[in-house]
Amino acid sequence: MTDENILEKGKKVIDLELGEIAELAKRINGSFVEAVRLIYESNGRVVFTGMGKSGLIARKIVATLNSTGTAAIYMHPTDALHGDLGMVRKGDIAIIISKSGATEELINLISMFKRMDVKIIGFLGNGKSKIAKECDIVLDVSVKEEACPHDLAPTSSTTVSLVLGDALAVAVLELRGFTADDFALLHPAGSLGKRLSLKISEIMYKGDDLPIVKENALIKDTILEMTAKRLGATCIINESNKLIGIVTDGDLRRQLEKSLNLMDLKASDIMSKNPKTIKEHLLASFALQKMESFSITSLIVVNENDEPIGLVHLHDLVKLGLQRR
Repeated sequence: MTDENILEKGKKVIDLELGEIAELAKRINGSFVEAVRLIYESNGRVVFTGMGKSGLIARKIVATLNSTGTAAIYMHPTDALHGDLGMVRKGDIAIIISKSGATEELINLISMFKRMDVKIIGFLGNGKSKIAKECDIVLDVSVKEEACPHDLAPTSSTTVSLVLGDALAVAVLELRGFTADDFALLHPAGSLGKRLSLKISEIMYKGDDLPIVKENALIKDTILEMTAKRLGATCIINESNKLIGIVTDGDLRRQLEKSLNLMDLKASDIMSKNPKTIKEHLLASFALQKMESFSITSLIVVNENDEPIGLVHLHDLVKLGLQRR
């Protein structure tokens, strides 16, 4: 098989699965709304179950729901029938994922769910199956064909179930009014948690570490301040302590290109006016976005009186892992 043939096969699979997702979108109806409201209004958990590849998809949807504020667990059908049903409580909601709708272990589970007064939602590939007839709500995840050339390995069908699970999770999330702050509480570790929770006030240079000089300061004193604070920049303030500019290493280099005589100049002579600023209560990730959009490496943090109270440097944000991967 040539490289071109391999690429063609890969694109064919993607196109086929995209087509099945498009068909799924056409089938979304009132049953989807019922399922979303049932989950939203429940005080219990969402219990997912499924055999084989469907079980793997169920586990991923469980992870998505848990990370977006909806308590969910996965229960293997066989283990459920040998004791794990003890995890299920009245008021929980069961979601069964099955392509055929005829898996024996799942059929045996349904009667137990009903005895426990658990509502059942089916992600089913066969709307006329035995399982479909026992579900309170049926969501159609049927596909015309699998991406597997033999139409055997679950490919298109698992993709459609996964997409439907994401749609369900996001719809419930929206209904709950789940915010970025809520998400941060559930994701405190790693770069994702930092992007969602770390405030500028927590990472900015402030106090004695903040480089500041008056507008009439000599260039010699300006350079000394920048060297002492080691941030490659300094805030320039007027007599009222309000921010009026910034001097960076780049400003000094550009001035040297014009003239070697710097010592007679003042900070205000070479500063960049109207520097980019930010407020301390904002997320650190906003600072990174602003720096990237303006191609700068420093942001000055100001208070409500336009007085500099801190400085954020790009290198520190990168070290913290705030950049998107």
